[in-house]
Amino acid sequence: TDLSGESKATLDLYGIREGAPTEDFGRKCLLARRLCEAGVRFVQVTYGDNTANPAWDQHSNLPKHADHALAVDQPVAGLLEDLKQRGLLEDTIVWFGGEFGRTPYAQGNGTGRDHNPKGFTTWLAGGGFKPGFAYGSTDEFGHMAVENKVHMHDLHATILHQLGLDHKKLTYRFDGRDFRLTDVHGHVVKEVLA
Repeated sequence: TDLSGESKATLDLYGIREGAPTEDFGRKCLLARRLCEAGVRFVQVTYGDNTANPAWDQHSNLPKHADHALAVDQPVAGLLEDLKQRGLLEDTIVWFGGEFGRTPYAQGNGTGRDHNPKGFTTWLAGGGFKPGFAYGSTDEFGHMAVENKVHMHDLHATILHQLGLDHKKLTYRFDGRDFRLTDVHGHVVKEVLA
């Protein structure tokens, strides 16, 4: 976890500069690359700002999203570029997203947006996923998914598939009901695979 041996070019790639808005998340992303390089099979990097109304969950301060986007954009781009340069991206899945999006209309006093599980964006890179394209779309307001909808069960089934696991074979019966990691739903979204 000691970053002192990293080159200035690498630190700059991740936005790791004293006082920069990208410094904290950049360190986390660089540590993620180092863990991948060391053979760690699962790494989770979480962005948060340690406030009572955490990071992206802005019900009353939507302009705060600009600060959060500024803090994560360069470090995530740096992580992708660094993984690719080192030959790690082809067998590393990078998944960026949250558990829901935001409504396209204002909430309460007009300065925030409520939760929206009906239409939101998640992106994937590396690990055998097609690069550089969008799959699915929302209505003209950005409120509901209307084309090529991907449920979280589908996303999980697809990621498990890329890890070499058939989510249906993980089904087990307990107390008269079937269970599995994707509940008992989901299908592999082959259109997003390279």
